[in-house]
Amino acid sequence: MGQNQPVVSVLSHRIEHLEDAVNLGQGRVDPEVLESVQQTLDRSASRRQLSAEHTVIGFFGATGSGKSSLFNAVIGQKVAKSAARRPTTSTAQAAVWGRAGSEELLDWLQVENRVFLDSDGEQAAEALNQAQVPVEGGMINRMKHLLGRGETETKSGGLILLDLPDFDSVEKSNREIVSRMAGFVDVLVWVFDPQKYADAVIHHDFIVPLAQHGAVTMAVLNQADRLDSREVPAVLDSLQRLLAEDGLTGSLLAAPMAVSAVTGEGLDRLRTALGRVAVEKSAAVARIEADVNTAVDRLSEHDGAGLPDGVTGTGVRQLDQGLYAASGAEAICKAAGQTYQLHARQNTGWIATRWLLKFRKDPLKRLNLHRSDEGSDITRSSLPPMSTGQVSAASSAIRRFSNGVAEGVSAPWSYAIRDAARSHESELPEALERAIASVDFAATKKRWWWVLLNIVQWLAIVLALAGLLWLTGLALAQYFQIPLPEAPRVEGYPVPVPTLLVATGLLLGIVTAILGKICAVAGRKMYQKKVSRRIFEQVHEAGQDYVVAPVEEEINRLYAYRDALENAR
Repeated sequence: MGQNQPVVSVLSHRIEHLEDAVNLGQGRVDPEVLESVQQTLDRSASRRQLSAEHTVIGFFGATGSGKSSLFNAVIGQKVAKSAARRPTTSTAQAAVWGRAGSEELLDWLQVENRVFLDSDGEQAAEALNQAQVPVEGGMINRMKHLLGRGETETKSGGLILLDLPDFDSVEKSNREIVSRMAGFVDVLVWVFDPQKYADAVIHHDFIVPLAQHGAVTMAVLNQADRLDSREVPAVLDSLQRLLAEDGLTGSLLAAPMAVSAVTGEGLDRLRTALGRVAVEKSAAVARIEADVNTAVDRLSEHDGAGLPDGVTGTGVRQLDQGLYAASGAEAICKAAGQTYQLHARQNTGWIATRWLLKFRKDPLKRLNLHRSDEGSDITRSSLPPMSTGQVSAASSAIRRFSNGVAEGVSAPWSYAIRDAARSHESELPEALERAIASVDFAATKKRWWWVLLNIVQWLAIVLALAGLLWLTGLALAQYFQIPLPEAPRVEGYPVPVPTLLVATGLLLGIVTAILGKICAVAGRKMYQKKVSRRIFEQVHEAGQDYVVAPVEEEINRLYAYRDALENAR
């Protein structure tokens, strides 16, 4: 058993990776395929916990192949029942050498009919004799020595031979037993007869699905006595070609073996082959390896052959642009620009008329996107819900993105990538609203030029008011006949200073207001671009969280699935 330990260790790792592949394939790979592989894993785990000292060899054959007769001839006792009426075998029959540890194994196999051929517990059988098998340490004569009886070092080598129902039985239960046992036994012995060796049932339904199991398969042509000795080679060649077409290579036997349960032809060679398998005790591991290979091949058919284009910068930008357009960001930017211009004019307009602007509605405040305190949090906006057209546009952007990412990958993983991109699609409208609401618009934040022009406006109004008060004082003094000196005049100007102050103040205020309006329009354009960039960044983050990240996770899962299969291989 020591020489098998490295093999068993490697096999354990392969099985672990296969289990990883099954877990990663959940929801992606065909459930029937996953269930089949999981059954293989469960079966392998159970077999590894049972007797490693026993090799289970099953005899499979069609009605009339003489399978039961061959079974009796091999063990040297009439254990399996055979009769003229067919089908003859309705339950599995076991012949056991090495009782210790075998009964738990037989319970797992669900074989109730058991014959123990070494009642004293020693793992040998007088019936399996006359065989000479080379083993380590020399040539051991007689199968009983090969199985450990006598003064040999091969003390272990339990063997369980199973005679199984005919696989072409009309009884459904019999076929179910055969199908189940084909997946459970360590070694499969296919028993053919000269008339039905090309039967499609055994080839298509049994051998082809188990073609990977050549290392634990034997092909036996029984009833060779019914053929002319000159015909036997041709029939064996024909059978070997059929098996090769089935994909069965690397058989335990280099070629199908001709035997006869009636004349005893070939029985010694068959016993020798069976005995060697029992002594080596590697068939159970080889069978599990073959099952793993088959499982890996089945899962590999669903590995989305090809490399995905993956998440590219171009693809992400196109997604961001699509979501940005669908979010209604342009309308928000326009509203933000209007708010900016409104507050700019309120701060730079002519003081005599700017109070009228207080009656104009603030677009951002109407949408509850107005931050009165810089840095304050907005938890709820009054943005209108996305329309059907906007939702459709967002969906189209996601679809284009996912199609680009999945390009080069076949089903089922291409579907999984597309599904991952849409996995949070219903949450995206709210996420986009939050993204827009989280933008710090800072539309009311005072700009330096607002302050400067506002100072000029107040200076202008002060000048105008000063001149107006001066003129009013002069008029009152004249009315009450209070003598006052005439208002001074500036050389070169025909009007007095008070009048000049009023004119200068009014003119300065109007000119500043016009300048403020021009600056507000220009500033609005720059501000809208800045807001557009901020919204775009927030939309990008939403797209990353709700679309790109799930897609990347799915692609990583695909790569992990392939890595697990490669390691299991």
